[in-house]
Amino acid sequence: MNSKVISLVSVGAHPTSGRTRRAEQDSRAVELGLQLAGQNLQVLHAGDVAEPALRAYLGMGLAQMHVLEQPQGADALPALADYLRSAGAQLVLTGSQAETGEGSGMLPFLLAERLGWPIVVGLAEVESIHDGVAQVLQALPRGQRRRLKVRLPMLATVDNAAAKPRQSAFGPGRRGVLDVEQVEVINDDLYTAADLQPAKPRPKRLKVIKAKSGADRMKAATAKASGGSGQVLKGVSAEEGAQAILKLLIEEGVVR
Repeated sequence: MNSKVISLVSVGAHPTSGRTRRAEQDSRAVELGLQLAGQNLQVLHAGDVAEPALRAYLGMGLAQMHVLEQPQGADALPALADYLRSAGAQLVLTGSQAETGEGSGMLPFLLAERLGWPIVVGLAEVESIHDGVAQVLQALPRGQRRRLKVRLPMLATVDNAAAKPRQSAFGPGRRGVLDVEQVEVINDDLYTAADLQPAKPRPKRLKVIKAKSGADRMKAATAKASGGSGQVLKGVSAEEGAQAILKLLIEEGVVR
């Protein structure tokens, strides 16, 4: 494969201890990149080069990693966009959401918008790349897959359905080279001024079971969930679709 593949990585955090580590989805992006490009894969990180967790990616068999040196609180979007544009990247792989920092999941979309590239969400596998067109599998709910053909260059967020990352070896991780590049530091005012707090899962609505016997209650509890009052919109204008989405958000209490 002659297309240049770059995997973007960030610093992850253990869900229990909070200690820094390689990010789960980013490491899957590196694994997928290694399967496609082998040692020609380039791994890119924007942040602090002194972070020990970066060497966990090198331990996956990488000879080096390119780091755009930035302090905490800097905006990584301009530096990443300028580098990817100048590097001639054709396929950029990344996780869907960072485990540390803001963790909004917006960076891949903002990056694709700035570069003018198509973006594929929930990438599970890249089947082939031929004549500047990539054939990929997109992960859908309930284990379903959708085959897409996308013209390069493109950006893709890797799903948990992608191949599990290989183990990180300590020796190669220490021997790997961190290639540092100094870039212009642009402060992210939105991030520095924000009041961050841990995300909490949204509570699920429980259906009230009205049954007299234990057998009826068990049957109701194990019954397959049926569709609600959903509505499929086809052939409507953009304004009508936006009104339907806004109405749903108001009913769910997301927008007040």
